Parts: sequence; structure tokens; C-alpha cells
Amino acid sequence: KATVSVLYCCSYQSFITMMRSMISRIALRGARGTSEFVRPMRQERMFQKRWCSKAAEDDVVDEVKESEIKTAAPATEKLVGEGENFEFQAETQQLLDIVIRSVYTDKEIFVRELISNASDALEKRRHNEITRGDSWAPEENDQPPSIRIDVNSDTRQFIIQDTGVGMTKDELTKHIGNICFSGSKNFVKEIQEGSSAADSIIGQFGVGFYSAFMISKSIKVYSRSAEKGSTGWCWESEGAGKYSIHECEGLEKGTKIVCEVKETEVAFCAQTVIERIIKKYSNFVAYEIYLNGSRINTVEALWMKPRDEISEEEHTEFYKFIANAYDNPRFKLHYSVDCPLNINALMYVPNSHTERMNLQRMEPGLSLYCRKVLIQAKCRSLVPDYLRFVKGVVDSEDIPLNLSRESAQDSALLRKLSSVITKKILKWLHDESVRDTEQYIQFFEYFGQFLKEGVCTDAINKTDLAKLLRYNSSACSDNRQSVSLDEYIARMPENQSNIYYLQTPSRETGLASPYYEAFKAKGIEVIFMTHPADHIVMTHLDMYKKHKIVSCESSDPSENEGKNNENEELENLMKSELTKEQGEQLVDYLQRTLSARVQSVKVSSRLTSSPVLITDHEQASMQKFMKTHGIVGQENAEAVRYHLQVNPKHEIIRKLYTLAVTNADDKSSGLAKMVSEQLFDNALISANLLEDPRSILTRITGLIGEALATTPEPVSLKSADEKKE
Repeated sequence: KATVSVLYCCSYQSFITMMRSMISRIALRGARGTSEFVRPMRQERMFQKRWCSKAAEDDVVDEVKESEIKTAAPATEKLVGEGENFEFQAETQQLLDIVIRSVYTDKEIFVRELISNASDALEKRRHNEITRGDSWAPEENDQPPSIRIDVNSDTRQFIIQDTGVGMTKDELTKHIGNICFSGSKNFVKEIQEGSSAADSIIGQFGVGFYSAFMISKSIKVYSRSAEKGSTGWCWESEGAGKYSIHECEGLEKGTKIVCEVKETEVAFCAQTVIERIIKKYSNFVAYEIYLNGSRINTVEALWMKPRDEISEEEHTEFYKFIANAYDNPRFKLHYSVDCPLNINALMYVPNSHTERMNLQRMEPGLSLYCRKVLIQAKCRSLVPDYLRFVKGVVDSEDIPLNLSRESAQDSALLRKLSSVITKKILKWLHDESVRDTEQYIQFFEYFGQFLKEGVCTDAINKTDLAKLLRYNSSACSDNRQSVSLDEYIARMPENQSNIYYLQTPSRETGLASPYYEAFKAKGIEVIFMTHPADHIVMTHLDMYKKHKIVSCESSDPSENEGKNNENEELENLMKSELTKEQGEQLVDYLQRTLSARVQSVKVSSRLTSSPVLITDHEQASMQKFMKTHGIVGQENAEAVRYHLQVNPKHEIIRKLYTLAVTNADDKSSGLAKMVSEQLFDNALISANLLEDPRSILTRITGLIGEALATTPEPVSLKSADEKKE
């Protein structure tokens, strides 16, 4: 159910004084279009030759030469007798003005409308030849079904001709003289019961023909019904309130529309312009389209074919055409369904994308078609923006279109179409992840950022998107391996309730992180997330299959989670431990020394091999995101105070207590302060929270000096006094 109105449409500038001088030129140029059938054929043979597939054509003798159908027929039309003049009614004239000036936003749409009408006319003739017997049977000199377009910048003419059903005088008056009367729509109503022809008719609203007046000074429609014994007629109008109909001789069966193009619209007489428009909107029309003698629509509408009849070479060729790409597709999906909506779709995932190279944001990759005619290229309402990397075609005859057929109406039906397509794409990607794990991991490396974007923006489908996420974890043997959240859950001990992750620059850094120590000791698997946006993604996801997703930086494993066995080797190395009272004294000292930088200090049993760590903080990735977007200013970021935990078993912490509390002389106090500040900065580095590492260089140099203070100088050096002597 697309939009096309009358049987035929077009635009042309009628310079009557120039017509006679042009006739001879057009006749010479179009001479190749004359048919030269020399052998009679039975009606069955002729029908097979005209309408059936190429496989059937191979059995037909006297093949029609390609050159015979390339160009529009020569101007052999001759008006006969006095014509009849008609006037549009006042309301009709106003409606015509609206159609010409207001309905369409882009003038190039008229080409699509005229081709769609011509395609409908061919489909109607094919149906009539099948169902209406001898009166519609093909004759020997009939042209094969095709659409022929000729443009000429010198004469400013746009001519389109089809070999379709044609029109009688009454039909010309009824279909073209009445605006918004759709002959195609009425035809569909008549044959809808049990006929495949209804599925191929595009027209719906009855205004498509009049779009030609946007670029035409005047239009002539030459038409002769394909029914035997029919007379030819010429309909002519300048779109200014009047039209005339003349009887006409020398017409072939079908319709020929001649548009005299306005001087300001001469660009529509350029072959390159019209070729681009045809390939954009009408490249997949079922019938052959010729422009100035050359075949234009050479790519087949693969999405309408059975999937087992499409070769890999055809898929590659179609993908490169529809995506304007040079690579081969990574994945492909051919999807056809009749319920809840009629949908025929063919979609591809490329091998790579431009956003990976920090180029501009990609436009949507899916185009919306209705009965193989483009409705909206790069349609934004078909799928959510995070699926913009998917390329291909979605064709549905159920979509609600606006009057100009340039876009779909925003309705519940369109939202339903978007929902169906989105869920199908996500299921398709999940199936690919199961079918070929290695190939999917490569896909996620390139396109994972889009799926993460979807988790943050699509609350309805975020669970399905979470199935597609892949990360490295502590259970993997190297960087190349990855796990899904489902695989993580399948390996969880029965007493573990949460999914734990750690934001880290790399797997190696994560394994050495103090935040991982407690989980390692209890044998709990931790997911390592290395992309800066991963924490934001997990914050939006929050839960997955009733399991809370928790950051290792903000939570300890509970006592009953994981294994309870102790690490004997580590315990032997750390037998000594500060008493409770000593721990309280050290906490009080650190609280006073670091008062401008810490909110609280406490002794913790969480740590094993690290002396200190920061807890309950806003993650570094989130802080950087907020600062980048101006949510938090630099001044506020520097004033953040953190929670510090210390490990009472660690040798550095025990000796810091000795320096700070037991040996509280000036020298020890100065060194204790330097050590305390350095430990705090080390904790910030572990959490990736230290803004400027240069700030610690002076202190590190001082600590190195203290460490080397008792080291003797080399014996070969002499003091300054010895040199003077």
C-alpha cells in the first residue's frame, strides 16, 4: 500500500511552436524503439514472453532484442478532430494548487511518482491479460513490458512511457481529471480476493501524477488502452484550471507522458540527475527502466526473494549497493514475516565503521521501502539510534504513509514496526554469538560501543542488549578471551549473589589492583572492564537476571560468599598485626595528618597484600565524564574528600605506626607525614583518581633521599676539605 494515484504521471513544458521541429529529431532518436515482430505467436507464448521470468523466456523463440525497448517511442501521435475542453471545479483547482505547492517537500519526488504509476499500469495489464480473455490478449506488435524515460536539456523535455494498461477517454477524465481519485486503489479493491496482482500495486492516494506540475509548465498524456480495438487519446493541461482531451492516432498501447519543463527546473532534464533519482527511489521496481536507452535498475530486490535462492555473491553485491560500501558484510539477516506486520527485510553488519576512527557520527543505515519503492532513506524511526551500524532495507506494506509518501506517519503501527525490527536484530546478533564465538568476539571489538550505548539509552531492551556484552575476567587465561554475563552467572558459586566487576585500564592492572585482593582470596570471579564508559553502562544496567551488578571499588564480598579457606602463604608473611588500640591511634594520626583530603580513616580486614585503599568514592570514569561535560568544576573536583582504609597486617602500616606514634621526634614525624601522604596518593593512583602525578614527584624524591641516607658514599670520592689539603 504505497502512494501513487493515477495510472500515469509526468511533467512537460508545452512549447507548441517548437513541437513540429522536434518531432523529426525525436523520431530519429526513437526509431530504435519500434518493434519488428515478424512471426505470429500464440497468445500463450506471447504472454510467457512478455511477463514471465527469464527462465521461461529462454524457451521462447524470437527473443526481443534489448535495443528494441530502450528508448521512448517516436512522436507519431496525431490529434484527430476537435478536442473537448474541461475546467476543474473551484474546489478542485484549490486542491490542485495545494498538491503542487504544499504536499511534496522535494521536487525530485515526481520521478518516483511517475515511475510508480507506470509500474502499476504494467501490473494491471499483466493481470488483465491473465483474467479477461481474448479482448486483452497480447498481439504480435506489442512492446515488452518496460518503462522508458527520455530527457533532453536542449528541448527541456521529460518524457516517460510505459507499455501498461493504458486509458480510455472516460478513464482519462476519471483518473486524471479528478484529483485524489486513485485508480490503483480502486483496482486493488476489485481484485483483492485471491490475486497476487494486488500485492504489487503501489498507488494509494491519487495525487502522484500532479507532482509533475512542480517542475512542468504543461503536461500532455498520450494514452491508449491495451484492450483490443481501443482508441488513443491525448490529455493536456497547464495545471491552471483547465484541461483538454483530443482523440489521437498513432499511439502504442500504454501511456506516454510529455512534460515541458520550466526554465528554472532544467536540471531535471539532465541524464545524470534523473539517473541518481531513479537509483535512489525506484531502483527495485519490478519492471525494467531505461533512461535515454540505457538500463538503470540492474540490482534486484533480494529481500523479496526466498532466502535459499540468493547466493553469497548476490548478497555481497546488494550489500555494497545499499550500504555504499567496499567491504564484505560480516553478518547478514534475511527476515520475512506476515504477522503481526507484513515485513520483508534484508540487513547486514559491516566489517568496520567510521566512528571507530573518530570520524563523524554515522547516519542510520536502514532505509524504509513500501512495495520495493523507497519511502525514506536512512530512516531514523525504524530502529533506535544505537543500531545505526546495521545496513539494509525494511519493506512493509502495512506502514502508514503521509500523503506525499516521503515519510511514515508517527503512529502506534510505526512504533510496533520499530519494536519488531529492533528485537529481531538483537536476537539475530545473539544467535550469531552462539553460532560462531570467535567471529562474534571480533564483531564486539568493533561494534561493542553501540551495544553499550543501547544499554544506557534503551530501557526496554537493555536486558537483551546485556546478553550481547563481552568482557575479559579473572577466570580467563589471557587478554584474548572474553565472557558473557550468562557465562559468569553459570560459574558463580551457589552462595554468591552479586556480579562483581572492576574498572581497570587493563587485565594486568586489574589483577594487581588492591580492590581485587579480597575477591581473589575468596575465589570470586571478577569482570575486568577496560573501556572508560563501562562503569556508566553497568550503572544503567544495575541488575541482570536478578543479580545485582556491583563494583569491586565500592563493595567487599560478603562473609558467606566465595571460598572460606585462607591463603596460608600470605598469612605466614603477615603474622604480625597492630592491636586494636594501636590501630585506633594510627587512625587518629592519619585523620589529623590528612584532614584536608580524607573524610574518614578506618582499619580494614579486606586488604591482604596492599597497605591502603580508597573506598566509597565516585569512580574515576564517572568523575572524568562529569568534568568533561561541565557537571563538576575543577575546583570542586580537587576538594573531594575520600574514605581511606588501612591494612593493620602490612609491614609498612606497622612501621608507620612506629614512626608516627612510638618515635614521635621531629625527624620521625616529618618522615611519617611524607609516608602517610605518599600512601594516600598511592591509593588514589590505584583508584585512577590522581589528577596530576607530577604533584608527588618532590615527595618521592624526598623519600628516596631518606631511604638512602645511611648508604655510604663511594670510597673513590673525597670530601671538599681533603681536596683543599
